[in-house]
Amino acid sequence: VAQGVYVVLFLKELWHLISEATRLTEQQMMLIVLGLIDVVMISNLLMMVIVGGYETFVSRLRLHNHPDQPEWLSHVNASVLKVKLAMAIIGISSVHLLKTFIAAGSLGLPQTGAHSLGTATPVTAEGVMWQTIIHGVFILSALGIAYTDRVMLGSPLTKPVKH
Repeated sequence: VAQGVYVVLFLKELWHLISEATRLTEQQMMLIVLGLIDVVMISNLLMMVIVGGYETFVSRLRLHNHPDQPEWLSHVNASVLKVKLAMAIIGISSVHLLKTFIAAGSLGLPQTGAHSLGTATPVTAEGVMWQTIIHGVFILSALGIAYTDRVMLGSPLTKPVKH
């Protein structure tokens, strides 16, 4: 259901981009394209969690040597899934932060594209600061998760040199 909602949102934003292409400024067009990228990344995150979670906690999918098998699925476990999830969240946060930085030139004005959803929120200096802090927390959390997993697995930080 959630995936269907994101498909509808993607098509709506794509239609907005196509129908308004001749009237949009370069900045507005860039913000809409970033919105499309954001929707695709969230949709991919959803698929990764569904497939990875099923593979990890329910049953193996038995896709060995199948041409469409994702590379990461062959060695997925709860730890790998957590790190991949954290990295995907950082990617999504990066897109949101980039949209905010682009729109920061018009501090106090509603963000482009937000008015079509009825949720226009002005870009404020405080909002930019908090988004940056939250993005930093996401990065630190991902590093912490990856480090903890490495320690728990007992993996050395460097590979031993073969003689």
